[in-house]
Amino acid sequence: MALTTEYIAQLAREIHPEVVALRRHLHQHPELSFQEERTAAYVAARLEFLGIFHKKNVAGHGVVGWIRGRNPEKRLIALRADMDALPIMEENEVPYRSQHQGVMHACGHDVHTASLLGTAQILQQTAEEWEGTVQLIFQPGEELLPGGASLMIAEGVLDHPRPALILGQHVHPSLEAGRIGLRPGMFMASSDEIFLTITGKGGHGATPHECIDPILIASHLVVALQQVVSRRANPTTPSVLTLGRIQSMGGATNIIPDKVEIMGTFRTMDENWRKEAHQVIRTLATNLAEGMGGKCEVRIVTGYPFLVNEEGLTGQIRTFAREYLGEEDQVVELPMRMSAEDFAYYSQLMPACFYRLGTGNPVKGINAPVHTPTFDIDEAALETGSGLMAWLAICLLNNEFEQP
Repeated sequence: MALTTEYIAQLAREIHPEVVALRRHLHQHPELSFQEERTAAYVAARLEFLGIFHKKNVAGHGVVGWIRGRNPEKRLIALRADMDALPIMEENEVPYRSQHQGVMHACGHDVHTASLLGTAQILQQTAEEWEGTVQLIFQPGEELLPGGASLMIAEGVLDHPRPALILGQHVHPSLEAGRIGLRPGMFMASSDEIFLTITGKGGHGATPHECIDPILIASHLVVALQQVVSRRANPTTPSVLTLGRIQSMGGATNIIPDKVEIMGTFRTMDENWRKEAHQVIRTLATNLAEGMGGKCEVRIVTGYPFLVNEEGLTGQIRTFAREYLGEEDQVVELPMRMSAEDFAYYSQLMPACFYRLGTGNPVKGINAPVHTPTFDIDEAALETGSGLMAWLAICLLNNEFEQP
């Protein structure tokens, strides 16, 4: 049978109830980053049921499967989903509400995993109709540094042989179910964590001349650090420095503390500037604190790199997605984002495309952002997520693109 958009869409419709059940089970039983033991076992059991060869315990709780079509050596492509949940108390009153107190799939990783299992079912069912091999990557720990992607890569998930390309999808509640969003080139930022510990000399608030006030130093430092982006970054380079938390160590209204901590995040899309900015932050914070009589310890935790969608590949994805979804306006162009994703590690090593899957439904009131206790999806998105990724995989196995 010829593999047409209509046929793949039909298969997606037929398995949709199963995919919904998979997603609801995962949603009810979320596990935090690098603790996804039961989730991984559930995924592996489903692959076993589908007759898909797979390996477990990759980089901890990662699961990797392979679906082989005709002439399996012809081409290898990879599809990725993440499996971890967030430390958030769910507030949705739904039958599939999280059963784990204080843990919730508030970023849609249950959707990603269930959708990829649906894609796997479609590809396994049609394996005699396409050529090549599809690698399935079910990844732990996207939400927590160092990121499960980096650990899986270190264990060789992209080696022997290396896939020609990799795809990933992520829920997008501001897009209606049935639509997807794309952006070629730079898409998401790198993300680093900034920790500043300012030490002064505490004492009574009535005798500030006998103290070295770390709160005053911190206040100057918060303002001064804004010049890292406003005066040191190239205006054409996207950069964000946000200081999200300040706390003193103990104290009261009439006490000057000994220490103040400042925590924040630095994000950009240029690796050279990223390294330079780290040094600017260290130098400025250290020198300013010393100039005011105190000290500042600077700790910068390097996080995920920036995420880039290979332009030729993303162009093909746009074409194939429009074919599958049937209407041109079902595929929208997205703006650059300063949020981060560990899929970026894959994109730094090989042609990659990370696209957004519409999951919202304003009519039903399903539009809460990710990382909130009321996040949910229109489950019609699972049909799109499973079918579209299967169609994209089949098309990309049959169509090579020219890399720059």
